[in-house]
Amino acid sequence: MGRFERYGQGCLPVIDAGELKGRLVVVEGPDGVGRSTHIDLLKRWLENRGHAVLDTGMTRSALAGNGLKAAKEGHTLGRLTMSLFYATDFADRLEKEMIPALRAGFVVLTDRYIYSLIARATIRGADPLWIRGVYEFAMKPDIIIYLRASVEELVTRVVQTAGFNYWECGMDLPLGGDMYDSFIAYQSQLMSVFDTMACEYGFHIVETSDDIENIFERIKTVLEPLLIPD
Repeated sequence: MGRFERYGQGCLPVIDAGELKGRLVVVEGPDGVGRSTHIDLLKRWLENRGHAVLDTGMTRSALAGNGLKAAKEGHTLGRLTMSLFYATDFADRLEKEMIPALRAGFVVLTDRYIYSLIARATIRGADPLWIRGVYEFAMKPDIIIYLRASVEELVTRVVQTAGFNYWECGMDLPLGGDMYDSFIAYQSQLMSVFDTMACEYGFHIVETSDDIENIFERIKTVLEPLLIPD
């Protein structure tokens, strides 16, 4: 089928892969690893090279984004409902934002993709086959960059920036007595799932223990071959 084949039969309208002239670039990784920082750097770098760029990510859909954020504020969102809410958000962004941008030849940079959604749902007890089936309509990206760090590094970065977040600590799960312990346990489980997925889905692993400039140079090296015209 070539570029942009799907993970399954899916439920979105039939897409002619030949119409999609752009590139789909996914940046994955645990909370606090620096995804937003490197996506901002990538966006500026790509635009300076003459590429049109769409920057997207979870909870940004017009259909479900605001509702999902509001539902999470009460810290009472059920696990199944949350999984399906995220799937709705993703499907809407894929159909209304990502596919049109790819048709127009954009580089689509997405802060997380189905892999984070599958990992989070799996940790919360979802059947792995079921949650993969939910996202079988998703297109396979051109590249998946997995930013990886130790849990100790993540803790330091989170404490120095936004601080601990209820959901990023997995506080809805019985993992620890406080946010600190729960964050360590939750992010450790998340990275374990990511490490398993890395082989299954072909992640390009970029370690983030170095300074930002060196990390970004490694990301550019991984991405550069993708930008050569077909």
